[in-house]
Amino acid sequence: MSFDSFCLHDSLIANIKRAGYETPTPIQAEAVPHVMEGRDLMGLAQTGTGKTAAFLLPILHRLLTTPARTRSPRTLILAPTRELAEQIFRSTLDFMRGTRLRATVIYGGVGMFPQVRALRQGVDVIVACPGRLLDHLNQGNVRFDGLETLVLDEADHMFDMGFLPDIKRILAALPAKRQTLLFSATMPPAISGLAGETLTDPVTVRIGHLAPLSTVEHAIYPVSHNQKAPLLLHLLGEAGKESVIVFTRTKHRAKNLAQQLCRSGHKATCLQGNLSQRQRQIAMDGFRRGSFQILVATDIAARGIDVSQVAHVVNFDIPDTAEAYTHRIGRTGRAERDGQAHTFVTGEDMGMVRAIESHMKKPLPRRSVEGFEPEPGEFRRSAPAPRSAARPRQGYGAPRQGGYGDRQRQGDRPYGDRPYGDRPRGPRPEGARADSVRDDRPRSDRPRSDRPAADRPRSDRPRTERQPADDRRSTFGLGSADNRSGNQRPRRAYNDGASAA
Repeated sequence: MSFDSFCLHDSLIANIKRAGYETPTPIQAEAVPHVMEGRDLMGLAQTGTGKTAAFLLPILHRLLTTPARTRSPRTLILAPTRELAEQIFRSTLDFMRGTRLRATVIYGGVGMFPQVRALRQGVDVIVACPGRLLDHLNQGNVRFDGLETLVLDEADHMFDMGFLPDIKRILAALPAKRQTLLFSATMPPAISGLAGETLTDPVTVRIGHLAPLSTVEHAIYPVSHNQKAPLLLHLLGEAGKESVIVFTRTKHRAKNLAQQLCRSGHKATCLQGNLSQRQRQIAMDGFRRGSFQILVATDIAARGIDVSQVAHVVNFDIPDTAEAYTHRIGRTGRAERDGQAHTFVTGEDMGMVRAIESHMKKPLPRRSVEGFEPEPGEFRRSAPAPRSAARPRQGYGAPRQGGYGDRQRQGDRPYGDRPYGDRPRGPRPEGARADSVRDDRPRSDRPRSDRPAADRPRSDRPRTERQPADDRRSTFGLGSADNRSGNQRPRRAYNDGASAA
């Protein structure tokens, strides 16, 4: 099967051949005919299968073969991250080459004026992130009266990032009569609900759903925390000059690890949320061109980033979910190339390892490197597998440890081994002094003090024995409350009580 069988526009066929594509991928072969017929579609496929071309080619064919009814944009493509939006925009420009179609990309982190100017000049295709597009809608910079096609790419990731309210506001500004294409790698309940609300009689295309690429070789490396960085340097030495993506859990670790790799003589850069959009673009462009061999990134780069020459993916920190593992390793083994996925795990990560193996329906091979073995006994008592795919909560908001439930669980412990506060209270011994045990009477029936009233502090005396409020002198006021004729008593000095002159 070739792209000629789709009967695409001649300009698109020429651009496809210029890009070096010869045969369509399975998702393209299944999805392109349905999209060209105008059907709503739900595409379920793992990353790296060519989903972008699966919706771009039929959309651009329609734009080239049918006249525009209005000057408003005819196609809107929503993406969760700036990097993915920029990548889709570049693919759109490549397929548009030699035509009169125009496109623009809209996302945050950059100035709004160039985007407003492009929208006022008129475009056929808009690739946008939901947040910045909603800002333009609220300011009246764009209208979608003539919109024909809406694409939601990486829809599950948009839900993970909390874009659902923004997406619903955007959908309210779009015409009801349109073609909607939804592409996702997983199918959580939220995606099913959105599909039922936005898609009309959709066609479902499922290609290798929830399964990682078969061209990727997996390996698990049990290692101690302090051996992760040396083991990474050892694996990078074996990788030679091949491109590598290293995933970390936090932004600060990505930055520090990239600096450590640079000090070791490697050409490394980092991609994390604290960078400006210009810095993020420089990092991605340099990694694509080969100026940087190693890209240390957080999960911001785990979705939709297409760098076909990546040979190795290293999970320096194990991901938070089993689905995130699939998306991370999807950065390698793309376009039917071979790739390797290395994952560093400590004793506390074994629960997530079992969750990943259950998700993939096969065990992951363990490997060890001489000189980087974990400490003895570190993996002897590993954490149990989490109940859900997500890691247990930690830090603020985590379940409180050592509470009443833990005391109940100590009921089978010997009496002498329990903490004093957990021992049950027995009856009062006969002949015991009344002040040596707990007073079980209600608080209202207990005496305030056994001392005479004159010897008690002022705050402990009964209300009837206290000085009347009207006769008390105010320390900071001008005199007593009942002396309002002007002959007020002198103010008391705060320091030594002497009368002010």
